Amino acid sequence: MNGVIFDWDGVVIDSSALHERSWEMLASEIGKPLPAGHFKAGFGKKNQEIIPNLLRWSSDPLEIVRLGDRKEELYRELIREEGVCVLPGARELLAALKEAGLRRSVGSSTPRSNLDAIFAATGLDVFFDAVVCGDDVKHGKPAPDVFLLAAERLALPPADCLVIEDAHVGIEAAHRAGMRVLAVATTHPLAELSDADAAIASLAEVTPDFLRRI
Repeated sequence: MNGVIFDWDGVVIDSSALHERSWEMLASEIGKPLPAGHFKAGFGKKNQEIIPNLLRWSSDPLEIVRLGDRKEELYRELIREEGVCVLPGARELLAALKEAGLRRSVGSSTPRSNLDAIFAATGLDVFFDAVVCGDDVKHGKPAPDVFLLAAERLALPPADCLVIEDAHVGIEAAHRAGMRVLAVATTHPLAELSDADAAIASLAEVTPDFLRRI
């Protein structure tokens, strides 16, 4: 293992409350209902899948894009107003991986503009050799595209990369990419993460040597 690919929301940053609130704000703004359990069901997926297939708000491609863009605008407004928390152990693990000479990439469904806003707020961009986001691929998770592109940008074969994820669609995407997966129990309890190669409660428990052993 010479490369580590980090999912973003729920792995590096604690953004779930802000994302959920931005969906609620958008629903109120456009007068549309949110089905029960929508947030957890859509976690890790691209808005282009969530809006037509999960929320069933629209099937018009232009309207789907417009709604998705507006949702992310609301999310960034919340970041600017309230900031965002880096999850325990994330910054320390990134620093340790950099010190150990292991390559690091973001592999997330989130739009680039969201990443840029959080990089500006946290300074975490200095820890990454590559960044791949939802804007860079046609097919979001559980398709493997995000992780395969991240491995390519790290100049590593997929089998030489390990993914850190919190969502089931991300775990599936990593396995479809031919990568091992460490799951973090920030979105789902440990007992529900048996589809990963290993699972932990927090990145505060993780070291480069621990990742090499997975």
